[in-house]
Amino acid sequence: MGGCAYVKNWYEPSPEFSVPQEAVRQIDVIDLEEATEEKPSTVEVVEPEISELELSLEECRALALENNLDLQVQLINPTIAREVINQEEAKFEATFKGNVNYAKTDTPTASLLDIAGSKVDISYIDLGVDIPLRTGGTLSFDLADRRLKTDSLWSIFNPSYESDFSASISQPLLRNSGNRVNTHSIRVAQYNSSIAEARTKLEAIHIIANVDRAYWRLYAARKLLDVRRKQYDLSKALYEETSRFVEVGVKPQIEMIRTEASVAEKLEAIIKAENEARDTERDLKRMLNKKGLGMETKTVLIPSSPPDPVRYELEGNRMVENAIENRMEMLELELQLAQDSSNIDYLENQTLPLVTLEYKYNINGLGPTRSDSYDLLSDNEFKDHRIGLQVSIPIGNREAKSRLRKAVYERAQRLASKESKKSEIKYEVLSQIDKLEANWQRILASRQTTILKDEQYRAEKRQFELGLVTSTDVLNAQTDLAEAQRVEILALVEYQIAIIDLAYATGTLLGAAKVEWDPVVPRE
Repeated sequence: MGGCAYVKNWYEPSPEFSVPQEAVRQIDVIDLEEATEEKPSTVEVVEPEISELELSLEECRALALENNLDLQVQLINPTIAREVINQEEAKFEATFKGNVNYAKTDTPTASLLDIAGSKVDISYIDLGVDIPLRTGGTLSFDLADRRLKTDSLWSIFNPSYESDFSASISQPLLRNSGNRVNTHSIRVAQYNSSIAEARTKLEAIHIIANVDRAYWRLYAARKLLDVRRKQYDLSKALYEETSRFVEVGVKPQIEMIRTEASVAEKLEAIIKAENEARDTERDLKRMLNKKGLGMETKTVLIPSSPPDPVRYELEGNRMVENAIENRMEMLELELQLAQDSSNIDYLENQTLPLVTLEYKYNINGLGPTRSDSYDLLSDNEFKDHRIGLQVSIPIGNREAKSRLRKAVYERAQRLASKESKKSEIKYEVLSQIDKLEANWQRILASRQTTILKDEQYRAEKRQFELGLVTSTDVLNAQTDLAEAQRVEILALVEYQIAIIDLAYATGTLLGAAKVEWDPVVPRE
């Protein structure tokens, strides 16, 4: 009754949920309205509270660890896994049992003269405790109380009271015997709990690494947008300068058309760059999940942590060893191999015959009153001993042996996958090291290219002003400069991302501070 009250208070059944048929069988069409010409509005437009927000990389990490929805989902898994351990450990809890019966019978009995009735009034109460043992057996204690009242003339005590106290033990000797076999499910649950924590840690690393990558992609998008705007300003200035030359007759009309077309192209490039910046910004907002900074807000995020590329001397073999030691995938494989070993031991025990030894010790009491019955019971004058042996041997035992072989094969397969995972990790680490060095060389090359393209643009512009080249040459030089600046920005950002990928490949994170997490316990 107490348990039922607990369930009622803790869990309230949800109302029945039904799905309308049209919700799953009808496909609606999107409702789009044609845009109308914007007219001046007299309604005051309320600007967002924060138009721009500068965020450092450290602040983005902190917000993600605190608010990221994907991480919050993962942090509940260890809590669920620990409840499975509690469930498995609970199988060794003692159980109180009770049995209450009352019977009133009137049985017809044949006699010499007539058929007479035999009336019996019986009440029976049996209370006891069963204690499961980690050795596989069960220890039981029972106290029985019986009252018998009859109309029989041959009954000496009427009513009569019987009381019995018994202690019994049932212990398997082969199959299901031993502490290791009977705690197998608890060990498996503990291994699964550790696997859940390893996966949660891996997900935390994955989320933080994704936040870092999104941060640098947003930095690149902002810088590329600045480049596009500067190119637009240069094209517009060239167009205005060319217009003056055309007005005084120094340049032909075609020059003004070329420069005007270039201004339009640069404006389109700005629009594309702004859209890309909004997409990367929205992606970062989704990861941060900060209140008041949702994906729908118009707050502009400004990365305040500039890239600081530093060349590192990396020892490939040492980093591979660290990666194999730190990667959660390797820890998960080790835990799964431990599970396999425990499973093999358990299934090997299950191939044995079932031999159960039982012993029962019973003390009897009897008297005309309940008090007399219990006095005799406490004197321990009348006692019983019972011992038994039950044997069950499957003929052939094919199923149990097949399960054992299957477990052995699965462990062999996992050992092979462990070596394969080591090789995969080694490949990832060495590839990221090469990628990091290649991106460093890209930074050096792109910086030199940008310097030369800037000088070329300035030279072409001077030549244009002197009438030695056309605007096409200036515009081409301007495009080459923008491309060189774009490549340099991407090289810087991809170098930062390559460091993140290298840290991720070794199972670690960048930064000076370690990250610690705790499982989340949902509110009941």
